Amino acid sequence: MKVRKSNEFVPAKAHATLTTGEVIKMLRELKGWTQVELTKHSGISATNISLLENDRVDIGKKRAEQLAKAFAVHPAIIMFPEYEAREIQNAA
Repeated sequence: MKVRKSNEFVPAKAHATLTTGEVIKMLRELKGWTQVELTKHSGISATNISLLENDRVDIGKKRAEQLAKAFAVHPAIIMFPEYEAREIQNAA
């Protein structure tokens, strides 16, 4: 069996791209919250949470900040999941 040095490995690339809605749902589920519970933590209505999770409405700065505060993460993690994949994994 050949032993490889650490500099011989290439970092893995992401195979899936998450949408903002998928990130919101994933963070909510990681907390063990329902949409109604997220409403209580964020001040965003359950209807809007559902629309956001299903990518039916744009997030906007205010909502991103409300959700980020509820999840205790930086708003960029929610608004720009394609650039913040590592931070999303750390939040899990």
